[in-house]
Amino acid sequence: MDIFTVFPTISTSFIVISAVLVAIGWGLIIKGKREAHKKTMIAAAVFAVLFFLVYASRTVFVGNTSWGGPESLSGLYHVFLIFHIVLASVAAVFGITTLTLGFKEKYAKHRRWGRVTSVIWFITAITGVAVYVLLYLIYPGGHTKPVWQVIMGA
Repeated sequence: MDIFTVFPTISTSFIVISAVLVAIGWGLIIKGKREAHKKTMIAAAVFAVLFFLVYASRTVFVGNTSWGGPESLSGLYHVFLIFHIVLASVAAVFGITTLTLGFKEKYAKHRRWGRVTSVIWFITAITGVAVYVLLYLIYPGGHTKPVWQVIMGA
């Protein structure tokens, strides 16, 4: 595994762990285990932040991976990728909102937001794994320049 694949593997693992923890947390709150739910959801948020830090660092210092599959699938892949990115952005905002409502003990709103946020988070995790599988396992792509090199004109 080289520098171009180790970071995506780590970040994808973090997002999967986060989604699994969200599922566990959901199960805990259904059973009425509020304190265990809170701790599990905080852990899920920590793994989501770790994902973002690894992903952002890789983008800045290593670069992103370009599509390496057949040209005939490029358009479909990019539409799927845009869907994933938009969904991930929505999930992040919803996640912060849901956590904030929970910490402020506004449980009725937290519960309503949490149901929607969890489903969006699961879909985001699944589509993220699909992007990883497409880019690093099925159709290994090329690599672009790190953002800092693009900005500096290097």
